[in-house]
Amino acid sequence: MGVVRRLLRERGVNAKPVHKISLKLAEDGRPLPLGRCARHAPELVVHGNAGAIIGTVTVGLRSGCYLVSLRNGPDLQTVRREHPEKVANLILTAQSGEGV
Repeated sequence: MGVVRRLLRERGVNAKPVHKISLKLAEDGRPLPLGRCARHAPELVVHGNAGAIIGTVTVGLRSGCYLVSLRNGPDLQTVRREHPEKVANLILTAQSGEGV
């Protein structure tokens, strides 16, 4: 994911990594035992110049492929991990289509 972020940054595109966890709490707000904490695959969230989210990129847990979701694009697109430049090109194409 770092390679994709670097490629986008070199082209002036704002992309931020987002790490998500799920933590279940008891009724009084205390965390339940650590077995109730789950980590989710990190996402790379790409913003346009106006701040709107253009798309997100994550890595498939089983396949290791990049999973690209574009705001106004077709369904989820997969890109083999050997081709991070294709992910950057998809994002750049979506950004130019947005006029941002």
